[in-house]
Amino acid sequence: MSPHRAIAAVFAAHGAVAGSLFTRIPWIQDSLDLSPGALGLALLCPPIGAFVGMPTASRLAYRFGSRAATRVLLALWCAGLAFPALAPSPAWLFVVFLLFGAAAGMSDVVMNAHAVVLERHLGRSIMSGLHGMWSVGSLAAGGLGALAASADIDARVHLGAVSIVLLALGAAAGHGLLPDHAGIPGSGAPERKPADAPLAPPRHFALPTRGILAIGLVGFCATFAEGASSNWSAVYLTEVADAGPGMSAAGYTVFMLCMAGMRLTGDRLIRRVGPVAAVRTGGIVAAAGGIVVVAARTPALTMAGFALIGLGLAVIVPLVFTAAGTVGATPGEGVAGVATITNL
Repeated sequence: MSPHRAIAAVFAAHGAVAGSLFTRIPWIQDSLDLSPGALGLALLCPPIGAFVGMPTASRLAYRFGSRAATRVLLALWCAGLAFPALAPSPAWLFVVFLLFGAAAGMSDVVMNAHAVVLERHLGRSIMSGLHGMWSVGSLAAGGLGALAASADIDARVHLGAVSIVLLALGAAAGHGLLPDHAGIPGSGAPERKPADAPLAPPRHFALPTRGILAIGLVGFCATFAEGASSNWSAVYLTEVADAGPGMSAAGYTVFMLCMAGMRLTGDRLIRRVGPVAAVRTGGIVAAAGGIVVVAARTPALTMAGFALIGLGLAVIVPLVFTAAGTVGATPGEGVAGVATITNL
């Protein structure tokens, strides 16, 4: 397996974990008899865990190497999928979700940092396509989870089985990742430089520096718009556009499919027009989509607006991670700083 295909499989496996868990949240809620308020508190724990864990990820990549850190943290993330459904009480669910979020955030940082290094090594844009593979993995796993829920399959069985499969996929992909060669700048292992110019290790907590703050703010705006669209598209179509249940659910699907499709083909656009123009164009398209959503009062036109938002936002976050990995002292530190901002 080539390094490019290997890291693509890593992104797909990471997305599949998220997509699998999302579909079984109702089962977990029923199993623990959680009120809406208690469930809301539980769902706050993963982003809190990610926020705490992300700043330490670059240090792990420096100490153990980008390849090893990606393999281990992805394995923890995949293995962690089985545990939320096994939580015996709400208190344990909070703890599990905190650790689950930390594994998610740390693996997200190191795999994106590894992708930045591979992109440099290949000399061409690949980040958009990798994030597209994340979306594909999430959508595929979400579809499988929906089928499992419809068939009334116990979430402990479903998530446990998916966890084992993804662990095997992640292990296979890990063998093909780019080795931590000293000759590749920022690969995760310390570069061999003259004794008078050693490469300083990343800080223990890679909080954003001034150099990546602006990049992080662009990423925050994109992830904020993405989260708002994915979380509220169905509700908005129902309450404002007077869409039926099927059309409302389809709004989310259209949004995600447009984003995934654009990410899978976005590297060609980036190579043709450049990253800066791609971000600017994407922002304009997404803003136009937002105007359409706000102005529309019919389901079809509203859905078209969400489709434009998905198309416009698609390449922004991947390019933000690429820029952060280039500007930061190391790819891991730059990606960790931006990831900390985008997950606020």
